[in-house]
Amino acid sequence: MIDRRRLLAAATLVPWVGAARAADPAAWERTLRAARGQTVYFNAWAGSERVNAYLQWAAGEVAQRFGITLEHVKLGDTAELVKRVRAEKAAGRTRDGSADMVWINGENFLAMKREGLLFGPFAESLPNFALVDVAGKPTTRIDFSEPVEGYEAAWGMAQFTFYGDARRVPQPPASLAALIEFARKHPGRFTYPRPPNFHGTTFLKQVLLETAADRKPFYAPAPADAVALLAPLWRTLDELHPLLWRQGRQFPASNAVMRQMLADGELFVTLTFNPNEAANEIAAKRLPDSVVSWQHAGGTIGNTHFLAIPFNARAKEGAQVVIDFLQSPRAQARKADIRHWGDPTVLALDRLAPADRALFAQGQAPGSVNAPAPVLPEPHASWVEVIEREWARRHGQ
Repeated sequence: MIDRRRLLAAATLVPWVGAARAADPAAWERTLRAARGQTVYFNAWAGSERVNAYLQWAAGEVAQRFGITLEHVKLGDTAELVKRVRAEKAAGRTRDGSADMVWINGENFLAMKREGLLFGPFAESLPNFALVDVAGKPTTRIDFSEPVEGYEAAWGMAQFTFYGDARRVPQPPASLAALIEFARKHPGRFTYPRPPNFHGTTFLKQVLLETAADRKPFYAPAPADAVALLAPLWRTLDELHPLLWRQGRQFPASNAVMRQMLADGELFVTLTFNPNEAANEIAAKRLPDSVVSWQHAGGTIGNTHFLAIPFNARAKEGAQVVIDFLQSPRAQARKADIRHWGDPTVLALDRLAPADRALFAQGQAPGSVNAPAPVLPEPHASWVEVIEREWARRHGQ
């Protein structure tokens, strides 16, 4: 059943209304034949052992099923890949590029799309696109307020989430105001990662959306007076920072560091973009089962992460076959399983065959979000640079 609150939350977006190109069976058979024997260099963030293990599993599957070799090119930041493909285009390398696939979204997608660095449109021609929940999950077609237009394929869902040990946080703060009050009562027990870390920047965007009198400007490209529109964010941070860990004079490098600080009792609350992260950590016995997760009742930022193909990829056919497999019920169900990754699916489960739907049948895992909040769409990607630059100027020390 579609969550209508989520659809209303996306009402500020203007979705792409171009007609989807249904998969052509004959064309897809040609793609499958061409893909056999190809090596696909998949450039993807490598900061998670679970993600890396999942990609190893996927490599085994596509080798067995399609005769494709999938190589994980490990990135610390997707911006590295954007710079490399940009340099290849500038050097006239329009074929045989160094990357065949990339895990991407947000400002990196915006840059590659606008600079003509992506192959496509291809995503809505893949056979498994028919199973993607574009109605219930509008961000499968909108990436940080930028229409996808078939240049990337939805891979997983994310929503900004907080978690902490219920023994220390018996009443989770379900709004920004409640979080500030919690920090006032427990000084030094909350913080956020230092921007431009993705989680840190997302926290800033969450604060901005909860404090802005009018959110509409943030769903359009940042205007000339963008800095003035950020005034509510800075006022709130001025109030919050003295209450943070080390009085807001230092910030952890990542949410992984914060997760360990939570486990050590140094922090009482941490944050993530994966609603199942705490459940994953409990299942791995790195956190106690008293840890609970929550989202702000008025909504938290949510988005989709995607797979794309650079314009000069060597193995375009192989990349499309791998991406289609990663959208399959089998691959999506394994990815959604907290024992493997716990990344929410992009598929519409009510559209699946009963046997495929059964692959997703999991009980409520300890630590997972009991009552998901409405999704707040991501601000336009152009705001990221403005927010990070101004944060560094004001708080970067």
